[in-house]
Amino acid sequence: MKFLSVFAVLITTSALGQSMLRARVVDAQSLAPLPGATVQIIKLNRGATADESGLAVMTDIPDGSFQVTTRLMGYKTALNELTFPMSTNDTIRIALSTAGEELGEVTVSATRSSRTISDIPTRIEVISAGELDEKASMQPSNIRMALSESTGIQTQQTSPTSANATIRIQGLDGRYTQLLQDGFPLYSGFASGLSILQIPPLNLKRIELVKGSSSTLYGGGAIAGLINLVTKEPSTERELSFLANINQTGALDVSSFYSEKYGKTGLTLYASRNSQAAYDVNKDGFSDLPHYTRYTVNPKWFWYLNASTKISFGINGSFEDRLGGDMQVIKDQADSTHQYYEGNKTNRLSTQLRFDKTLANKDILSLKNGIGYFARDLTRPDYYFGGHQVATFSELSYSRPDPVFEWVLGANLWTDQFHQRNPGKLPLDYSLNTAGVFAQSNWKPSARFVLESGLRIDYLSRGRVFALPRISALYKISPAVTMRATSGMGYKAPTIFTEEAEEQAFRAIQPINTTAIRNEASLGGSIDINYRTQLSEQINLSVNQLFFYTRLNHALLLADSPSADGLYHFYNAAGRLVSRGMETNAKLSYDDLSLYLGYTFIDAKTNYSPVAGNPDVRQNPFTSRNRLYTTVLYEIDEKLRVGYELFYVGNQTIRDGSKKPSYWMMGISAERRWKHFSLFVNFENFLDARQSHFEPMYTGTIPNPHFADIWAPTDGFVYNGGFKLIL
Repeated sequence: MKFLSVFAVLITTSALGQSMLRARVVDAQSLAPLPGATVQIIKLNRGATADESGLAVMTDIPDGSFQVTTRLMGYKTALNELTFPMSTNDTIRIALSTAGEELGEVTVSATRSSRTISDIPTRIEVISAGELDEKASMQPSNIRMALSESTGIQTQQTSPTSANATIRIQGLDGRYTQLLQDGFPLYSGFASGLSILQIPPLNLKRIELVKGSSSTLYGGGAIAGLINLVTKEPSTERELSFLANINQTGALDVSSFYSEKYGKTGLTLYASRNSQAAYDVNKDGFSDLPHYTRYTVNPKWFWYLNASTKISFGINGSFEDRLGGDMQVIKDQADSTHQYYEGNKTNRLSTQLRFDKTLANKDILSLKNGIGYFARDLTRPDYYFGGHQVATFSELSYSRPDPVFEWVLGANLWTDQFHQRNPGKLPLDYSLNTAGVFAQSNWKPSARFVLESGLRIDYLSRGRVFALPRISALYKISPAVTMRATSGMGYKAPTIFTEEAEEQAFRAIQPINTTAIRNEASLGGSIDINYRTQLSEQINLSVNQLFFYTRLNHALLLADSPSADGLYHFYNAAGRLVSRGMETNAKLSYDDLSLYLGYTFIDAKTNYSPVAGNPDVRQNPFTSRNRLYTTVLYEIDEKLRVGYELFYVGNQTIRDGSKKPSYWMMGISAERRWKHFSLFVNFENFLDARQSHFEPMYTGTIPNPHFADIWAPTDGFVYNGGFKLIL
């Protein structure tokens, strides 16, 4: 009997030492259950999978403290320290936050829809806050790197001395990309010069990319696509961060961001100073990176008048002095031989006012107004070009969000005036006003199918009218497979602000004859298939395959040589440009390790006819047919992040038709994080791929150099490091 009593006590003690975990896994925003989520105690090799209601049950857990890991594809991994036996037997709730575009629970604003990205027929790529934070460690002064690492996008440098650059999407020139900030077109016309080099990433919440003809959404200019920069908004939890960065080329970046909500008001404030010393990596006497100093300040105020009314007002200011060219001139050591330089002084000021009112029936009334001022002085030896642009954008829209059928109606007015300083005999002043009305709808007749349609009608002050239809469809073949198809039209009104004119510093440019020059017009479409699967509790795979096509008519070209009057003339191409190809994106993640693979194939050709009936078919300049991008990222509990990047850029041609060789680039970055502090280091292009390895960067004489077209990096191997402080 004593033996049985002792045995019973042991059994009871053992049973009391085993606990149960009941956890319901939900979405942090919607609180919807997340079936399929895995809940694990890795130390004990125990786990459970959430059922249709999001409930995961784990039994036989010994007493003690253990880290509980919760995962689901497309969500950030949640780590919770729990002590067993727990003080209550009730079910605990574990909320997972989305990880950006992987699951697609982010509501994007570029398409004016209230739906989440996973429920929008238009294909939208999102560069999330986490990715922007990573790229800010590599290049804190601008968004160039964040954009260039997306498939189908190339940042094209247009000046070897001042490092000017534009954004090319799917083989089309940079002027066909529409750049927005919070839905405001602040970077068009003259203001597009140096734009991506003057936009810092620290105050951005995400970047939304829509590729292909998108003029229906915001008007002319989005023939290649649009990029919407979404800035951060204040929350009840204060955000205060600082970043400092230096590199071996002489760059110094210091920036700060503050955000907080105070009851019915809120404020965000970004301020930075970015500078770069002139850098001549190939020792040819001319700068491969210019000297510049830039100051940026972006305050934005928010008023939450009540639960249904919000007003915001922001000011964007950027002031930069940039100087490139002969290193002796930059060092103030000019003489009779060393004279060449290129100076750029820019002042960028803009305002953004927005009013949003949710009505009693849940309809939304929105009003936007933006005013932009951009001034630039461009100087070279014995030459000056300068002027200022004033542009305004006003929009009124009325929308009805609805899970089955939502729609938006609106009208906008866009004014754009450029005034040249000291114009001489041929002033390049221009004025263009555009009034437009638009309508868009999303219809979801079933859980698997969504149809999006839109129509815009624009009237230009030059007497032209454009009707731009657009249609997109989304079909969810299965929970793992989604298919999208999009088709739309685009246009762009002609201006002198093209890449070719920029490279000539607008010297000897004939003003555009708007009565003879036609507007550029495009038609395009795309089809993509997205596949996601969970191979095991720790292995996730997602693949996206895109096929695209764009046809551009009446392309605006600048003559290669001056005419008898000594001027360069613009004309419409007698032919078309056709860009077609595909983009492949894949992500494989295992525990803390992620592998990204991106491949782009672009076949962009022109058949412009110098002689009637004799088409000259060529590859569009500066377009590589094959580009490969691979990243391996290892991240431990948001404490340590190590990344490796590999790029391949295939053969491409330049304007004279000559073919340039392919090249590889590699980079390694690492960041160690603590609660309020982090250290980062980055080695970019450590294979030192640069154009000067293949050919001289200039011909001619030192006083009068003729620079080569830029088709590869000019700065070579760059390493930088710094710290972030979060309070």
